[in-house]
Amino acid sequence: MKTQFDQMMDGLGDVELFLSGERKGFKAHVPEQVNVKAIRNKLRMTQATFSTVFGFSLDAIKHWEGGRRTPEAPARTLLTVIARNPKAVLTALNPAASSKHGTVRHRRHSRIRRSRAKTR
Repeated sequence: MKTQFDQMMDGLGDVELFLSGERKGFKAHVPEQVNVKAIRNKLRMTQATFSTVFGFSLDAIKHWEGGRRTPEAPARTLLTVIARNPKAVLTALNPAASSKHGTVRHRRHSRIRRSRAKTR
């Protein structure tokens, strides 16, 4: 029985073979349905915030959650990644938000500390 690490390494080997052209047939799995409301609620965001942060229109969020429309494959792909790793998506969509120290919050607090030091 293979360990989880061995399974991951096998998967990486498959990816390398595909990227080098030695293996055919790789296809990403895009789910047919995505529960947008559950993803948004898990992140504790309003519809407006979720749409702004991740680049969706507010109307699209409302229609998806109301069941009037279904997200197209690219949107389902992005929503799936958001559900599994929202920090990666946030970093990819807003690289300025992360610094070598961590987050924007850290830089904002640094500015506050500097301004306080100047006033003393």
